[in-house]
Amino acid sequence: MGSEVASQSIIDGLRHAGFHVHTVGYLRTGDFSPLPPDTTIAGVRYIETRQAKFYPLLWLTMSMLKQLPYTAAKYYSRTYVHHVKRLLSTTNYDAVIIDHPQMAWIDRLVPPETNLAFVAHNVEHEMYAELSRIDASVFGRTIYRREARRIQEMESRLAQRAMEIWALTESDASYFRTATQAKVRVVPLPSTSTVTPERNNSKQFDIGLIGNWAWQANKEGLQWFMDKVYPYLPTDISIHIAGKGTDSFAPTSRNVKCIGFVPDAIAFMQQAKVIAIPTLSGGGIQIKTLDAIGSGSFIVATQRAMRGIAMPPDTVMVANEPSQFAQKLRDAWERSDADAAFGDALAWSAARRQLFQEEMAQIAKALV
Repeated sequence: MGSEVASQSIIDGLRHAGFHVHTVGYLRTGDFSPLPPDTTIAGVRYIETRQAKFYPLLWLTMSMLKQLPYTAAKYYSRTYVHHVKRLLSTTNYDAVIIDHPQMAWIDRLVPPETNLAFVAHNVEHEMYAELSRIDASVFGRTIYRREARRIQEMESRLAQRAMEIWALTESDASYFRTATQAKVRVVPLPSTSTVTPERNNSKQFDIGLIGNWAWQANKEGLQWFMDKVYPYLPTDISIHIAGKGTDSFAPTSRNVKCIGFVPDAIAFMQQAKVIAIPTLSGGGIQIKTLDAIGSGSFIVATQRAMRGIAMPPDTVMVANEPSQFAQKLRDAWERSDADAAFGDALAWSAARRQLFQEEMAQIAKALV
């Protein structure tokens, strides 16, 4: 998921700046990838609720008993607490970094004299409040409203405790600046790919969409694209949809193909004449937008998909209305400046990576 990628980017950035970083987390159920260095595994967890069998009921019950957000109860465990206490008692860390407000319960384990930083991927309570407005079921709306309220409490607590808050967009940083005396920074995350795409990569289909479609906000955007944008498009174009969750989406048109998980997102994006990013809700920055820019392909995105990304390269076109979105897609197919735009996009991505590394170097100086 995008938040996991963002977290890893920050870890890598701290290491590049000279920090020794030790992480404590869970292993995703069914993930047999090699563990990153200096990682303590507190157990195995289902990450996507839809695949978690009976566990959501257990997490919901725990959240009620402990007065926690559901997403905090999901990651709370005695084993996790044990590992954090053990590490803090045996190592003198320059700082403890809490990633996401759901992990705010960790701050009670951290000595008051220890520097604490909070990574705010977005103003998370606003995201859940928004989901409560679009969920079709009464139960879903009730759960999302409770989650928004509880998450806001944890965000506020961390904002008061933290020495530094690292936001991913200026909009989110502005929110936290009104709620804390801590230093609030904007961390300009780069594209996740460090491999330079090939300029002459052949295009294999017209429109590409990629994401975790099991996530409600992404699913909403995909449905909007198919229901509202697709009718304005020519019937002879090819549309490929990649990412987890496509198994729950059954296209009725022959020119739409769901291909599921792809091991190399950048390679998939390069195969598309245009990348469509029809985001309608959600917070924080979208890693897939940064990766799409880094692929060098043309992009048509909603304004919401561009949150936290200022002055994008000329490969990016923005549209919010369905007919306008479709027209921008057609305009992209007809552009004759693909080579020049490709170079501009890669230069933009390289400059953002340099800015990210400079910001992480400043963070390193502040934490020691």
